[in-house]
Amino acid sequence: MPPPMKQCEYSQITTQSSSPMESPKKKKIPRKKWEVFPGRNKFHCDGRIMMARQTGVFYLTLVLIVVTSGLFFVFDCPFLAVTITPVIPAIAGVLFFFVMGTLLRTSFSDPGVLPRATQDEAADLERQIDIANGSGSGGGYRPPPRTKEVIINGQTVKLKYCFTCKIFRPPRASHCSLCDNCVERFDHHCPWVGNCVGKRNYRFFYMFILSLSFLTVFIFAFVITHVILRSQKTGFLNALKDSPASVLEAVVCFFSVWSILGLSGFHTYLISSNQTTNEDIKGSWSNKRSKDNYNPYSYGNIFTNCCAALCGPLPPSLIDRRGAIQSDTPQSVAPPNGITTYGATQSQSNMAAATPLLQSESSPMNEELPVPGKMTISSPCATLTLGQPTPPPSTSSLATETILADTLPLKEACEGHHFLTPEEAPSPPGMLTPGSPLTHSHTMHVLNAVTQDSMHEDSVRGLVKLSSV
Repeated sequence: MPPPMKQCEYSQITTQSSSPMESPKKKKIPRKKWEVFPGRNKFHCDGRIMMARQTGVFYLTLVLIVVTSGLFFVFDCPFLAVTITPVIPAIAGVLFFFVMGTLLRTSFSDPGVLPRATQDEAADLERQIDIANGSGSGGGYRPPPRTKEVIINGQTVKLKYCFTCKIFRPPRASHCSLCDNCVERFDHHCPWVGNCVGKRNYRFFYMFILSLSFLTVFIFAFVITHVILRSQKTGFLNALKDSPASVLEAVVCFFSVWSILGLSGFHTYLISSNQTTNEDIKGSWSNKRSKDNYNPYSYGNIFTNCCAALCGPLPPSLIDRRGAIQSDTPQSVAPPNGITTYGATQSQSNMAAATPLLQSESSPMNEELPVPGKMTISSPCATLTLGQPTPPPSTSSLATETILADTLPLKEACEGHHFLTPEEAPSPPGMLTPGSPLTHSHTMHVLNAVTQDSMHEDSVRGLVKLSSV
């Protein structure tokens, strides 16, 4: 019976990194794109919810709607349902849920953010600008142009260059200074919803303010009705004492209904003329600029413009915020034979990465036993470098097994030397056969044929190392 074994710590060697003998770390889960998104946005629920960073006013909007509607349902709806009709609470409930749904849909969605140019795309675009600008023709330096001109329905439209996103913005797009993103068909940044309003969420924003207008008017009207009906029975002061929340609801609705109605009317005008708030404020299609200036995006019909803005197909998101980041480092691939190979390039894909065990703690007896006819490797395997691949002889693995088996008795004769049992020594599957002569005292990994054809003979000998204390 061999003496009791001492436990050792081991590290695994792979060829995943640029250094072929570098100890790897645990495999990390690939990060999502929203985690490294360059814009000033906040993401929740694994990137499903996208908002601006300034969300304080949004929470104020949420509280005002929920509190006002909740007070109306608690203090006014019971009396109105009994006195007038139970349809009133039902209509108020439908309006409330519709308002909340459109608000959350506007606030939590991608407004139409345009992806920024990659380094290669930005460099290619700069080369195009240099060629178009005539740089290198011997003339003096001229700064690159910041705009391009395109023709849309007979109207000349300028495309401005965004120095942050490194792209020429498409028509009607603009860069939001708060979110630091270029947004397609940018309308405005609305702090009340905590997000930009653009091509992908404008219809939901419009339905939100329109339904909120109806809800505000509805609550205000029936709160006044409730107070009047109560005051006819018990007097005005007693009516206010019986339903004190009605006063708060009336005040909130009275001061907010005017701005909400005005905003709804303004966006109804914009939709009917197929304009954006950004274009209307700048006067992009105003006749004051030129007599021939007109809106090239208008269909010339109010009904068609409204259908295009509210009923058209919803474009997909362009930023793929929940997609995984494609790492530049090679990824591990598990082949059928159980040996882990690493390779993002063709040369690495032809190499099988053997995984010998090396002792992580230094020890004075941690040197190899001298083997006749073989070179002793005194430095740690982690410092070995691969040379030019040289095909080893076909019997190198068998010769190594025979020599190591002959030297094992010498190893066991040394005082204080103990070896791991097969149960204690970890061994990757498929590396040793059950009848191997080394299974009683040591775990050795035999490289497959692909590895023998691609790795240096010295590296193969360095990857087969005895473990001792």
